[in-house]
Amino acid sequence: MIVGERKPIREILELLGDNTTVLVVGCGSCVTVCLSGGEREARELASILRIRGQSAREVTVERQCEKEFLLPLEKEIEPVQAVVSLACGIGVQAMSEMFSSHRVFPGLNTTFMGMPVEQGLWEEYCSGCGECVVHKYGGVCPVTRCAKSLFNGPCGGSQAGLCEVKPDRDCAWQLIYDRLKSQNRVEELLQVQPPKDWSFSRSGGHRKMSREDMLL
Repeated sequence: MIVGERKPIREILELLGDNTTVLVVGCGSCVTVCLSGGEREARELASILRIRGQSAREVTVERQCEKEFLLPLEKEIEPVQAVVSLACGIGVQAMSEMFSSHRVFPGLNTTFMGMPVEQGLWEEYCSGCGECVVHKYGGVCPVTRCAKSLFNGPCGGSQAGLCEVKPDRDCAWQLIYDRLKSQNRVEELLQVQPPKDWSFSRSGGHRKMSREDMLL
């Protein structure tokens, strides 16, 4: 899931500037799960904006990243001066593209792709590098979860199973070793992995995926 964190109210007010009629749009998918941009958070933000003197309303759609779910917002958006999107950066861009005559401001900071590890805590697990090799590492991604993105063993600086760079985090390579040991696969760590092809990642600019069998 995509994890986002709401911007401080002061920053949102600065973004809005002189725009006094505002529509706050929540998103019912990822940011609802991480308690940042769903129906409840949209209602809360609109209430705060009204207290601060804005004329604010709120609405929540199932997903802001798909234009089909944005179509019903046309009448809602038409009379307002500005929109605050509580979706990830994809939702903000989809809204801006769909309603190009309006200013759409991000109400969240998109942080990472992760998963909930316990109540109220999310951790980054994937960087979307475009060439997944997580199966070689017992299901632990070295690109994301190792602070140095090492593919051929630990850096040697970890202590007591904790990361040298961020001592409050588990060393990814300790997790990899323990996982492979539990699967009787430790000998696979002796296989030297070749350099990763980063051309599938963000190095070449924004990416596209096309399914020929699905195109109209």
